[in-house]
Amino acid sequence: MHTHVSVRPDFFVGRFLTNFSFPSIFLSARFLSLCASMFLCFLTACGGGGTGAGNDAVSAEKPMSAAAMVGEKIFKDVSLSASGKQSCASCHNPDTAHAPANNLSVQLGGAKLDIPGFRATPSLRYLNLTPTFFFSDDGTPTGGFTHDGRAASLAIQAERPFFAPHEMANKDKADVVSKLARAAYVADFKKAFGDAILEQPETAFSRIQYALQQYQLEDDEFHSYDSKYDQFLAGKVKLSDAEMRGLALFNRKDKGNCAACHPSAKGSQGESPLFTDFTYDNLGVPRNFKIPATANGDYFDMGLCGPDRHDLADRLDLCGKFKVPTLRNVATRKVFFHNGQFSSLEEALRFYVRRDTNPEEWYPKNADGSIKQFNDIPLALIGNVNTKEAPYNRQRGMAAALSDEEIKDVIQFLGTLTDGYH
Repeated sequence: MHTHVSVRPDFFVGRFLTNFSFPSIFLSARFLSLCASMFLCFLTACGGGGTGAGNDAVSAEKPMSAAAMVGEKIFKDVSLSASGKQSCASCHNPDTAHAPANNLSVQLGGAKLDIPGFRATPSLRYLNLTPTFFFSDDGTPTGGFTHDGRAASLAIQAERPFFAPHEMANKDKADVVSKLARAAYVADFKKAFGDAILEQPETAFSRIQYALQQYQLEDDEFHSYDSKYDQFLAGKVKLSDAEMRGLALFNRKDKGNCAACHPSAKGSQGESPLFTDFTYDNLGVPRNFKIPATANGDYFDMGLCGPDRHDLADRLDLCGKFKVPTLRNVATRKVFFHNGQFSSLEEALRFYVRRDTNPEEWYPKNADGSIKQFNDIPLALIGNVNTKEAPYNRQRGMAAALSDEEIKDVIQFLGTLTDGYH
């Protein structure tokens, strides 16, 4: 948890980043923000779609652009994988808030769908307002896509899954484009991006990325803001007594203190909360031995400083920090934290409040019987773990910040963040 970071509008790639039609523009969120007065023209030229003021979802009455519609077909196309059986939707299932429908800690991919990944697959919901990665004035790392923020946009985020050996496992961009050339919707792709687009694999792949981005930006299923809590904030429904108690505990600094990283209040312009401040934290989550990579005692996933991200490898103070996710739809999740260590929301909340008061519940014992706390971080970097902010600032034997009954109330509140409340 951190001091709340105020994110500058010029980093809001979800609002202005369209990537136009050239791969080099994928990194130009700041440039596009300076051209805000021109963004409608760019969207029209690219077949993209904008959003209204605030963080409202795209109107259901406004059809998606040609690029977004073909992006949806790409998103659901299993033929674009080496196995011929895996698509983006396989791991980002729309029926489970664009997250996995199973309870595997990490998903399986590759040509035979038998190669395990390294991190839990996050939801793709409510990413449209994620800022590109930056350090705030006080040095707090903020924004970016994926668990370690290395992708600067939704388009860039879409690239790696096509090639990662444990995901769709294609050989190269030409391999993906050749598969798309045989897809039933290839005529739609050409209509959106030009009849000769497939003759240039590098450019064609950039359009695939762009189409996937626009689908996520324009389809309001990715950011519908129609949960019970949204309707509560709009004065349309009331929360139950348990949900109200849970909200209070969620916000209280001496109890859950969840709102420190997952703000629950409306924004200054009345926009609905995203339940993330886009920052990073090191929570000392236990090592998940269900992930095959952890069988190697020298393997550690250090988030911001590696192994997937390389530009911050020398920032040892950032090792072990992972992006704070939105809590919208958290009640639909099957596994929790970057390594999928926990399989229930109750278990995750108990870890939050009992990590330090009852470490024996979460960590293995050393040979001498002592607790090997923070066992998924190299010993030299254990000091990076957040032990200063509530509820992590308690000592062994002290009362946990939340009782079992209070945890149940917080779970009731978190259930109000699920999309599609009627």
